[in-house]
Amino acid sequence: MDRHESLFARAQGVLPGGVSSPVRAFKSVGGHPRYIVRGEGATLVGAEGERWTDFCLAWGPLILGHAHPSIVEAVTRSVRDGVAFGTVHEGEIELGEKILQAFPGRDRVRLVCTGTEAVMTALRIARGATGRPKVLKFGGCYHGHGDGMLVKAGSGLVTLGVGDSAGVSPAVAADTVVVPLDDEQALDDAFAKWGDEIAAAIVEPLPANNGLLTQRPEWLRHLRAACTKHGALLILDEVITGFRFGYHGYERVVDVPADLTTLGKIVGGGMPVAAVVGRAAEMDLLAPKGPVYQAGTMAGNPVCVAAGIATLDVLAKGDVYAHLDALGRHFDALPKRSRWVRQGPILWPWLGAGEPPRTDSAIPSSVRAPFGKMHAAWLEAGIYFPPSAFEVGFLCSAHTTGDLDRLVEVAERALDD
Repeated sequence: MDRHESLFARAQGVLPGGVSSPVRAFKSVGGHPRYIVRGEGATLVGAEGERWTDFCLAWGPLILGHAHPSIVEAVTRSVRDGVAFGTVHEGEIELGEKILQAFPGRDRVRLVCTGTEAVMTALRIARGATGRPKVLKFGGCYHGHGDGMLVKAGSGLVTLGVGDSAGVSPAVAADTVVVPLDDEQALDDAFAKWGDEIAAAIVEPLPANNGLLTQRPEWLRHLRAACTKHGALLILDEVITGFRFGYHGYERVVDVPADLTTLGKIVGGGMPVAAVVGRAAEMDLLAPKGPVYQAGTMAGNPVCVAAGIATLDVLAKGDVYAHLDALGRHFDALPKRSRWVRQGPILWPWLGAGEPPRTDSAIPSSVRAPFGKMHAAWLEAGIYFPPSAFEVGFLCSAHTTGDLDRLVEVAERALDD
């Protein structure tokens, strides 16, 4: 038994399933998780000294790689002054201003700690603004583990939600309307039936939690128009996409403005920071100014905010985005038999037949087996990719073209075998 196995055996006596978040357990790829002791640039260092080129990057926050000097310096300086105050401080103003620079036409930012919390807050604002109970979501989009978002579609194309997790009450699930992605008719049917009850529609503009499901801009614009027509707010969940394609949201890429935007991951630079961004008319409904209550002891934590400020300062210079664009072009030009979906610095191996999917229902379960073999080959070759056939990989400023060459080379060899 190596050290990873012994640590996992020990963890299972302490943590449910041995992990603090489900997908870390390697359940879908087999074997046991790898324990990490250090990160350096694009490299993870394991408990037995192994080194892996990291394409998981903490599931997306580390666009600058591990232990970036600017972030380390900012966090070190901040922590010397105290790890938490529980009161206001200038850093939260500065981070808020930097976020608003990327979202013209928005007036306010509420800082929270996680993407799940940001989504919960945005939904509460929407219900407070409209006085309506229901939320429209789309199959294949993940918006955190809030009760109302853990629902799946029923037998019909348009249906009230059914709980997708034990512990979600039928009453809560019933306030969520679920329709498929990329289907204008199903969307119109949902609004025709429940339009006067729908407070908001929430969508990942680039769904990246169940494969990489590139959406047609025309469909997203149809959604924007439907929300406007029926008086519902449009919430774009940009926890993954925000600041990843440039110093802006993905809404600029597809030209679909949101009423409320949820952010996370990159805005914290690897620390627990997330945010809701919107206009004053909706955002000022939040307490203490308005009647929509939300609070958090660790919201705007000074050490976490320092990491976010340092990250956005580096990104604002533009060099990182130029490097990521160059890596993407190199990846596209690589000769390969395996098929990949790439949007900017996000990669996903498409192991199914036919064209890459735009809906979760178009991903067959048969992709699990070949991905498991590919993942094992990557680990053996010193490459760490998220341990699930349905998760995406990320590029960071510390990656090189050689890293991409090896990623593809090992994948091809695994598929051949």
